[in-house]
Amino acid sequence: MKKILALAFVALTVGSVLFAAGVAEQSDDSLQKVLDKKEFILGLDDSFPPMGFRDENNEIVGFDIDVAKEVCARLGVQLVCQPIDWNAKEQELNTGNIDCIWNGFTITEERKQKIAFTEPYVDNAQVVVVKASSPVRTLADLSGKKIGLQAGSSAAQAVDDTPDFKKSLKEIVEFKDNLTALMDLEIGGVDGVVLDLLVANDNINRSGKDFRILDESLSKEEYGVGFRKNDLKLRDAVQEQLVAMAQDGTLADIAVKWFGADITVVKK
Repeated sequence: MKKILALAFVALTVGSVLFAAGVAEQSDDSLQKVLDKKEFILGLDDSFPPMGFRDENNEIVGFDIDVAKEVCARLGVQLVCQPIDWNAKEQELNTGNIDCIWNGFTITEERKQKIAFTEPYVDNAQVVVVKASSPVRTLADLSGKKIGLQAGSSAAQAVDDTPDFKKSLKEIVEFKDNLTALMDLEIGGVDGVVLDLLVANDNINRSGKDFRILDESLSKEEYGVGFRKNDLKLRDAVQEQLVAMAQDGTLADIAVKWFGADITVVKK
């Protein structure tokens, strides 16, 4: 009798798991919702050049924006760019205010526990920008000094992940965005700013400011598009279009426009 009851319990448990999996699969209408409303809402920090930012006409432009527009065109929907507080990006996503986070969004193991990412599409690194006249040449030279970074960013995570470096600092100042942090660096409020390599290069080239990037980086990383954990059909549809764009050369063309070279890594 005990054996029969045990077998029945196992069968019931397996059946429940399979049923739950089936319900989860059936309830994933994420792609269909976007197709029905004919809008794909992209959450971004609109001061993050060259990935997504406002131009002189106050229009949101950038590499990620051009890629997303092409993906949307192929899906037959309209792209809607929704600026968000980057420090509350996961909350914006989970409350349904946006369909994805797509703006130089670094893939980390911690974020993968809460976010469904596409495969990486660009490689990046976390670096430190200092004034060209600064005596700082290495990360060790920042001992006892102040650094700035964007709150809730992968730069903050990179600093947390290098405890010896973090412990050596006098102070870490958090800013709403990278541009504000770099403005503070320019006036001497901080001694260095930790941020994405792609963003740092773009800012120096675009602004012509007297900054330089330390050769030593804090971490290597990859960018992906982030979706709600259960929105796998929508995630997969976007991934499928990114692969198609890589295969037909469209993704490379957009990269060359913004970076002067194809820096994408889709299916490479």
